[in-house]
Amino acid sequence: MNGWLLAFDVLLLVTLVWVAWRALAQTETGLFRAVVLFIAFGLLLALAWVRLSAPDLALAEAAIGAGITGALLLVTLARLARPRERPDREDEP
Repeated sequence: MNGWLLAFDVLLLVTLVWVAWRALAQTETGLFRAVVLFIAFGLLLALAWVRLSAPDLALAEAAIGAGITGALLLVTLARLARPRERPDREDEP
């Protein structure tokens, strides 16, 4: 059974590095994909903390790293996508 766990750990490590690289390599047009990859990275990292027998860190990573931060990034991305509204100025000629 240890062989399966070692294989899972190696697969988890490779996936963590790949997801982190993909999130960082996104261009400006792929910001939504970068945010989704960031959330996926946080969830995978929480799984890695579980494998390291640190459930307190796993819960914190899942709640703060993937949950709250991911939601804030999605809201920020939605606000950036909206066109800017320019207030009308009556004092301009």
